[in-house]
Amino acid sequence: MGSTDSKLNFRKAVIQLTTKTQPVEATDDAFWDQFWADTATSVQDVFALVPAAEIRAVREESPSNLATLCYKAVEKLVQGAESGCHSEKEKQIVLNCSRLLTRVLPYIFEDPDWRGFFWSTVPGAGRGGQGEDDDENARPLAESLLLAIADLLFCPDFTVQSHRRSTVDSAEDVHSLDSCEYIWEAGVGFAHSPQPNYIHDMNRMELLKLLLTCFSEAMYLPPAPESGSTNPWVQFFCSTENRHALPLFTSLLNTVCAYDPVGYGIPYNHLLFSDYREPLVEEAAQVLIVTLDHDSASSASPTVDGTTTGTAMDDADPPGPENLFVNYLSRIHREEDFQFILKGIARLLSNPLLQTYLPNSTKKIQFHQELLVLFWKLCDFNKKFLFFVLKSSDVLDILVPILFFLNDARADQSRVGLMHIGVFILLLLSGERNFGVRLNKPYSVRVPMDIPVFTGTHADLLIVVFHKIITSGHQRLQPLFDCLLTIVVNVSPYLKSLSMVTANKLLHLLEAFSTTWFLFSAAQNHHLVFFLLEVFNNIIQYQFDGNSNLVYAIIRKRSVFHQLANLPTDLPTIHKALQRRRRTPEPLSRTGSQEGTSMEGSRPAAPAEPGTLKTSLVATPGIDKLTEKSQVSEDGTLRSLEPEPQQSSEDGSPAKGESSQAWREQRRLSSSSASGQWSPTPEWVLSWKSKLPLQTIMRLLQVLVPQVEKICIDKGLTDESEILRFLQHGTLVGLLPVPHPILIRKYQANSGTAMWFRTYMWGVIYLRWAPGGGVVST
Repeated sequence: MGSTDSKLNFRKAVIQLTTKTQPVEATDDAFWDQFWADTATSVQDVFALVPAAEIRAVREESPSNLATLCYKAVEKLVQGAESGCHSEKEKQIVLNCSRLLTRVLPYIFEDPDWRGFFWSTVPGAGRGGQGEDDDENARPLAESLLLAIADLLFCPDFTVQSHRRSTVDSAEDVHSLDSCEYIWEAGVGFAHSPQPNYIHDMNRMELLKLLLTCFSEAMYLPPAPESGSTNPWVQFFCSTENRHALPLFTSLLNTVCAYDPVGYGIPYNHLLFSDYREPLVEEAAQVLIVTLDHDSASSASPTVDGTTTGTAMDDADPPGPENLFVNYLSRIHREEDFQFILKGIARLLSNPLLQTYLPNSTKKIQFHQELLVLFWKLCDFNKKFLFFVLKSSDVLDILVPILFFLNDARADQSRVGLMHIGVFILLLLSGERNFGVRLNKPYSVRVPMDIPVFTGTHADLLIVVFHKIITSGHQRLQPLFDCLLTIVVNVSPYLKSLSMVTANKLLHLLEAFSTTWFLFSAAQNHHLVFFLLEVFNNIIQYQFDGNSNLVYAIIRKRSVFHQLANLPTDLPTIHKALQRRRRTPEPLSRTGSQEGTSMEGSRPAAPAEPGTLKTSLVATPGIDKLTEKSQVSEDGTLRSLEPEPQQSSEDGSPAKGESSQAWREQRRLSSSSASGQWSPTPEWVLSWKSKLPLQTIMRLLQVLVPQVEKICIDKGLTDESEILRFLQHGTLVGLLPVPHPILIRKYQANSGTAMWFRTYMWGVIYLRWAPGGGVVST
């Protein structure tokens, strides 16, 4: 904390600034130096001593003084970067100016009249205040500020270890310094792990906080769907103008992936010494995801397939996007680098799940949402990384924490964004065959979750958690049902053996989704039935042998399939079904699903605490925009299926590229009343009922039901195990229709999701910073 005197001086300067109605000259150093030269103010002091109302008052009443304050503070940072900050006094000035700008910038961003201020050049104010007019001095203020921050992040003895042998050596020249030798942490492209240094970490944090505040201008602009929504701060910082782009990208990535919050494996270790690394790691993750905010749908995809070279980045490739951070991320290709990144992210994501017998004995990190966005960016921008993740069962170390977060957040409306990012990642992974194959690994880790106990595989865990989300999540999750079931469809052809618990859950979903009131109450609801039927068809056709539990469950619940086949289409019955719905508005009944006991040590998912801050999110695109259909050929390769306008809605499922023409046809068949209220018609029901893919299941029932009934009568059986044994050894070879081709709905990048990610990411950062200030004007 700063001393009382320096706080008083600083406060006096702030009051003078707010009361002076005349502009103060930029050359009046005696006045301006009060803000940074003689004071040692902490960031908390700055926030307390510079109240929001006063910043706004200066902005309104003496704008030229606010402009000069910003200009002078940037000038001091530039001077510090130029000189290399050798004296303690210079370091203190840089930190004070950083804190002041972090405090003031949001109030400039919130006012539309000030938007262009940092992108204009300051007339008559060259770097030395003499008004020189050469090119260097004509830089917009934003550029000077960003370059100074970048230089200061690699400043020996301030933010990085000095390489000088002794104090007698001359100071390292900041201009000739190769910052690639000063990367903050070992990992990708750097083998040397520098000694941890508390002071350097604290100084890095101050500068990263200022950097994030610069980038946060995006929060004050209305979301723009067109690609013109590039953040100019990020664009410049990640361009070739920033000579430290590569070492800084590597420093941030390595700092995040090398972090071990548990602390040398000693219980309670984190309580013995305050872990100053976590806030740095959290900020590094936030800066990374903001700089990687790049709409891959609107530009050439940055993924590359170059030959492996001796460097960490693939050089033999096309240049890729202009954003160097995205460019570098997309060119990482060495196996050991992928291993380092994946292990690091998996370790951090699993951290909140660590259960020990001693309460609070391990440190719980809070930035798992930033890590999920980072993992998403890695998979989206670097296809080699995605394939590496799926190459071994290491992907399950990412899957289990995601399922834990999804299950834990399902009842909490304030965490709806976390639900979306988790589901998006699983949708992306499910588009690859290897993901489905990996799910067959037995699930033995017992992470405490309030789900029924089962013995089975990771596929069972995934389906049981999805069932829980659908039947006991909150209303705002309904748009995700399509996504959840698409994931199950994508993996279903590869699932060798589902447990009885899981088989019952899938049948319970079909039962719930095929009730007449649910099918008739919204234009899209029947899609969910199509997805589930596709799951059953895939398993029967491609994995019949190991799935006697599912076949048995289908036989037991055969009435559901018969009801679907005989779905009423007359108007009186439709109206009666909808009347019934008005009496029971519950989205899905829990009855009919035997819950069983939950896992030991688990807590029920809780809704948000009263007063929890929520941020708003833009709507996510529908599943038809999120995915494109591919057909798996016999050799296992994927062939993209172009949506054909006429047969677009062939089976009524939305992800088949429903063309606007087919969609209009469906809308025509269902009537819209004057109030704009949608209502089902017999023609509409018939239009999709005739396409329900029931043939395979009906044939299975036709063959197996008489055989099972005969066993029961002959042996007087009521014992399931005997029937299951019969089904295990049964075969339907030659009795079923010809297997249909496997269809995979692969995630495809689009500007809708890019915009969703942008609002989600800033919402996460905003909530993380809201209590402690920075980034937000309050």
